[in-house]
Amino acid sequence: METVNMTQSDLSALPSVDKILKTQTAAEFVAEFGRPLTLEAIRQTLDNVRKRYQENGGTIPSVETILDGAKQLLDGWVKPTLRPVINATGVILHTNLGRAPLSRATIAAMQGVAGGYSTLEYDLEKGRRGSRLLHAEELLTRLTGAEGALVVNNNAAALMLILAALARRRRVLIARTQLVEIGGGFRIPEVMRQSGAKLHEIGATNRVHLSDYQQAIEEYPIALILRAHRSNFRLSGFTGEPSPQELIELASQAGLPMVNDLGSGSLLDTVKFGLDHEPTVQEALEEGADLVCFSGDKLLGGPQAGIIIGRGDLVTKLKKHPMARAVRADKLCLAGLSATLLHYLKDEADREIPIWRMIATTPELLKARAEQWAQKLGFGEVIPGESTVGGGSLPGETLPTYLLALDVPRPDRVLAELRKQQPPVIARTIEDRVVLDARTVLSEQEGALLSGVQNVITPLIKS
Repeated sequence: METVNMTQSDLSALPSVDKILKTQTAAEFVAEFGRPLTLEAIRQTLDNVRKRYQENGGTIPSVETILDGAKQLLDGWVKPTLRPVINATGVILHTNLGRAPLSRATIAAMQGVAGGYSTLEYDLEKGRRGSRLLHAEELLTRLTGAEGALVVNNNAAALMLILAALARRRRVLIARTQLVEIGGGFRIPEVMRQSGAKLHEIGATNRVHLSDYQQAIEEYPIALILRAHRSNFRLSGFTGEPSPQELIELASQAGLPMVNDLGSGSLLDTVKFGLDHEPTVQEALEEGADLVCFSGDKLLGGPQAGIIIGRGDLVTKLKKHPMARAVRADKLCLAGLSATLLHYLKDEADREIPIWRMIATTPELLKARAEQWAQKLGFGEVIPGESTVGGGSLPGETLPTYLLALDVPRPDRVLAELRKQQPPVIARTIEDRVVLDARTVLSEQEGALLSGVQNVITPLIKS
């Protein structure tokens, strides 16, 4: 087909911005999106029309068509990218989906300080400035028995602060068996170097001996010994490394602080829930670690945070370091973390914290739930399956679960359509079947899940 180039006179037939703005539809856009954004959308739509018609020819669009194009731009510009979803994958701590869902009490606590003023840095009793560092500290020390506690914005920041305050320009001993890469391609050695500390790697990639530590201490001035828990992978085969107790004893003899980075940081014994043992925060302290750091949004089940507990004098030194301000936690984090910690203090964590409730749910209850889904939908087969903890916690560990399996044509397309629902449904496939795991769907989202699945699958069944 021969391309028709529009002439200047043809393009002059385009309605002006002012004419479009005077329409009722444009007035509605202004009321919803504001005049500046509406004006920008109309201008960009007109520019797109000019470019398209200069290249390909055609007819001049109507005012209504131009407004439709502007509306599409406006909707796209204001559409949030951070949205709630339904997690039907069976991965409890799904890093890509925000890790730990929060308890109702935690959400209420965060909402309580979000909309107004709060006592973030105000002492009500004395009527003067207080410290944000006090929030959650008493709960943490009471729960763990630590002398001091400090909350920062995530566990990587916690580790950086420890190294910057205690080992800047000095050597830190760490085994090569523990030089892990965390999510997003970030590697612990690279994160640690940003603190200004000098990493002194010892041992081999699969084995490290106590003598490796002893030799380094004898040959170099060492600031501290660091033990990093391998949260997201396991070493097997011809492997070995000193126990935490051996490292703590060696550090004590050498007069060095021993820091234990637990990563996930569980306050509950995972064995009680049919999982392998995950070292708890309390155990790390009882073993004698001078400082322990861990995450708030993994096995703790709260908002994103980095938590440091341990010796009072060392925690005080961290609080006074300039980096502490750069990585400090905000009011929402502190309010949410405090509410989450109260669940542990009141011995109700496995009932009130969503991740522990999911972990504790029995296969029998999950089967009954999946069967109810199948009954309400009128299609699908309930089959046994496996859930995972996720979030870099308990690698390789699974929990028995039940799945609602859907036999559908083109499963990948069905997954994509489920992601378009409101809210989006995130599922997975097994042997070319779309499956929904009953373990990780929040009870308050169950109705939306079934509605979304019905919207996608029913047309396929009728066709």
